[in-house]
Amino acid sequence: MSETHHVCPAERAGFLTGRLRSMVHNPERILAQYVKKGAVVVDIGCGPGFFTCPVAEMAGEEGRVIAVDLQEEMLQKLRQRAGEKGLLSRIELCRADVNSLNVNLKGEADFVLAFYMVHEVPDKEALFTQIYDILKSGGRILIIEPAFHVGKGEFKQTLDIALTKGLEIIESSEGIIDLKALLVKTG
Repeated sequence: MSETHHVCPAERAGFLTGRLRSMVHNPERILAQYVKKGAVVVDIGCGPGFFTCPVAEMAGEEGRVIAVDLQEEMLQKLRQRAGEKGLLSRIELCRADVNSLNVNLKGEADFVLAFYMVHEVPDKEALFTQIYDILKSGGRILIIEPAFHVGKGEFKQTLDIALTKGLEIIESSEGIIDLKALLVKTG
């Protein structure tokens, strides 16, 4: 893809967890239908944990959340937030690198969240291969991209790549703010 997008810097983490964002992207409203008690969830591009902490609450004490980010500073902010909320025992912090999620799951994840981050990944084929590998059969991934930043054509290209890696689209939508797709691993 010819589009070049940059990773959101850790200095802007406060914006990523503000009240305005909670009104626009309410984690419970967006994710409650996908995250059940005891679920194994991977939050790719977790940043300071805007979705990670609510997901850890939804998954419960018997659940497990793997929070993945490229930036150690983001993971440190998440560690602090999760600690303040008493959720650290449910969250595993995982530092990704440009070529790998570095997630040690093989067919175990019930759900993967990729919120506003797929457009930042230079090798989407490798990303979706890794996501396919960590999902269990019947596991789902929710991809949400910013419509103001990622065009419909680019989003379609992303979904086309996901399809070539063995994922199937359950539903998708194009809104004013977000482009969304829910996919499932059927194999």
